[in-house]
Amino acid sequence: METVGMNSVSLKRPRSEDGVADADEIKRQKVSEKSKTGNDSGQSIETLTGQPDKSLLDDTKNEIIPNEESEEQEDEELEDSDEDGDPESFADMMKHGLTESDVGITKFVSSHKGFSGILKERYSDFVVHEIGKDGRVSHLDDFSVPVDDEDPSEETFTVLSDEDKQRLEELQLLKNKETSVAIEVIEDTKEKRTVIHQAVKSLFPGLETKTEDRDGKKYIIAYHAAGKKALANPRKHSWPKSRGSYCHFVLYKENKDTMDAINVLSKFLRVKPNIFSYMGTKDKRAITVQEIAVLRITAQRLAHLNKCLMNFKLGNFSYKNHPLKLGELQGNHFTVVLRNITGTDDQIEQAMHSLREIGFINYYGMQRFGTTAVPTYQIGRAILQNNWNEVMDLILKPRPGAEKGYLVKCREEWAKTKDPAAALKKLPVKRCVEGQLLRGLLKYGMKNIISAFGIIPRNNRLMYIHSYQSYVWNNMVSKRIEEYGLRAVPGDLVLKGATAVHIEEEDVDNYTIHDVVMPLPGFDVIYPKHKIGEAYKEMLVADNLDINNMRHKIRDYSLSGAYRKIIIRPQNVSWEVVAYDDPRIPLFTTDLDKLEGKPLPVLPTDGKFRALKMEFSLPPSTYATMAIREVLKMDTSIKNQTQLNTTWLR
Repeated sequence: METVGMNSVSLKRPRSEDGVADADEIKRQKVSEKSKTGNDSGQSIETLTGQPDKSLLDDTKNEIIPNEESEEQEDEELEDSDEDGDPESFADMMKHGLTESDVGITKFVSSHKGFSGILKERYSDFVVHEIGKDGRVSHLDDFSVPVDDEDPSEETFTVLSDEDKQRLEELQLLKNKETSVAIEVIEDTKEKRTVIHQAVKSLFPGLETKTEDRDGKKYIIAYHAAGKKALANPRKHSWPKSRGSYCHFVLYKENKDTMDAINVLSKFLRVKPNIFSYMGTKDKRAITVQEIAVLRITAQRLAHLNKCLMNFKLGNFSYKNHPLKLGELQGNHFTVVLRNITGTDDQIEQAMHSLREIGFINYYGMQRFGTTAVPTYQIGRAILQNNWNEVMDLILKPRPGAEKGYLVKCREEWAKTKDPAAALKKLPVKRCVEGQLLRGLLKYGMKNIISAFGIIPRNNRLMYIHSYQSYVWNNMVSKRIEEYGLRAVPGDLVLKGATAVHIEEEDVDNYTIHDVVMPLPGFDVIYPKHKIGEAYKEMLVADNLDINNMRHKIRDYSLSGAYRKIIIRPQNVSWEVVAYDDPRIPLFTTDLDKLEGKPLPVLPTDGKFRALKMEFSLPPSTYATMAIREVLKMDTSIKNQTQLNTTWLR
């Protein structure tokens, strides 16, 4: 098997015949909770592998609950605005971004000649189905609700007026000084009072109700029985003992990431986001299908949301006694369309056979390292060096590249004054990392940067040092493949159970490249016993770090390390080349299309364009973009793709 280095291939996109997306696409792009069009125009700059800011398959992320609701809504509005700029200026700004070679992604494993194609011209060209720990692929194929005599009637959802719901929500969330809400029973019957009692208790967890006579009229009085804890801990006594405490369901979502979706669901249900659990986070710019579990919310209430949510659908409901846990999945199954491909049939066959038989280098994808001129791994390196002034400077200093206007003004103010309060005034979005750090500096002072940095949610802080580990790993794997090719050699590492051992000379024929792992640097790993082991040490020495002392004085930043396979061979690989004329039409049917009875798209036998439809399954924490990179032999960075597409975007 042959390894080849990175090559540079130019690429152009086809201009769509008009700038208007079809009706289905427009519908998909609406943001459910605001009923407005999203930021996803039909003209994506994401040729080959449009990169989200979050990891496509980082299935080990912890949930981050946003700040208070009013601030979150304000931030969302600001973040949704100012998305579309002049494409030429955006491409110009992205000249300062990262390329693959900047983060150690330089090698390929196959020998075929690369070709061009467009990934995510429509976000519906990228579909992800979660694979559970039992190997079952999640599909949305059933909207029915489990029959349960304990469920309230349908009238429960309509008996309260919008004004009543608003007052009850404010009471539930303790947003005013009221200790109760009185709802007049207009048509006073016992049945009507029962429905109102049920509606309040089921729609507003944490509230209790009682009936009172006032001036000859009947009122239902809603009040807090358990104080502030009631909202986070739904009432135990209202849930049937025979029913599992968790409602599991399949979430089908379009153009929204997992945590955003959960935040929307929690707002509609009027509960805290932390009663939801899931096995992994999924990409935003895609259609994704995954399992979610929620504590003591009925399937009936969840199914009711299908009437008001536009880019989500919920189904396949069941009750179980356990939540879901992060990482408890086998992986994800991808259905991907690469449009306007230029490769010959022979090139495509060679590329896909190689992907199926050999696989791809298991690099950490570009989204692991950020999209601006200050890569996340540089901040991670400064944290590990205990250089807190550098950490502060890297996060807050002015930087070239694509950023929102208010961030640019905030950075300029910081550079000019070094005054956290003055810089914070320029920043309307307070829950971004810059805003959180500035608030910390305001609270703890410039001489206590460690505590100020600690205000940033733990998951975000750890993202920086994990990015540095990924940066080292990518570079070392490229060196390993350059030095030894695609065969196991003495001194390589393989896993025996969860333990890494070195391959000895006499055992080398028992292993292949698919068995070899490489370490992410840390205090609890061993390193290869050949040249690459020394290369790890040299790289860390150059970064003023000691590979033999990866413990940090702040425990959170101590790196234990881990092992990662260097070559991944996808499972269930299949592909098909199809012709099409209209770049706006879908090239396959989704779960939702099937449920709604939409027919398969009718495609011409000899269209103007060709597309490669491929399917494959990957384990958790691997990057589909890196598999597609191997097929196309193209740089997947935003910097490269925006430069290549400037002509098309004009």
